[in-house]
Amino acid sequence: MASVEQLRRREGVNLVQLEADIASVRSGSSITSIALPDYVEHTAGVTRVGALSAEAVVRDYESAAKEIEAMGTELIDAAQKCEALTAQVHDAIAFMRETAAGYREEGRKIFKRIEECALFTEDVRKTCEQVKRRMVEVSVGPSSEEEFASQEPELSGIAAKVSMSEIR
Repeated sequence: MASVEQLRRREGVNLVQLEADIASVRSGSSITSIALPDYVEHTAGVTRVGALSAEAVVRDYESAAKEIEAMGTELIDAAQKCEALTAQVHDAIAFMRETAAGYREEGRKIFKRIEECALFTEDVRKTCEQVKRRMVEVSVGPSSEEEFASQEPELSGIAAKVSMSEIR
């Protein structure tokens, strides 16, 4: 609980003059001329000094309450910004996952294509070796065009699937 300070009455304090000074500072002379918050109203019979003191205190509390509400508004704004940022982060993560999946798919395609090329190259190498061997056999042995034509190389793998027209 807040402590209440006791004010000592000093000989030099003139309460009538203090009230007059306060009234001269205020825009109106009536207690009801200053709008009070809805949750308070003056009690009948309260002295002018008591009413002014109560008004000053309730205005300070009301001012503090409004500042607290303003902080709440700022907190709501900050939370909304965080939510928006979180949504952007989720979008960025989804984009990164899609990009990574695309890279994996492209890598898989390139991997498969390189292996197909390697198999094709191996088939071409084998075919070239067979042709060289036959050329050596034909040049050394009896030459017969029919015999050469009947000994077509047997291709395997991708080379067997590719026609001569596709190579040109």
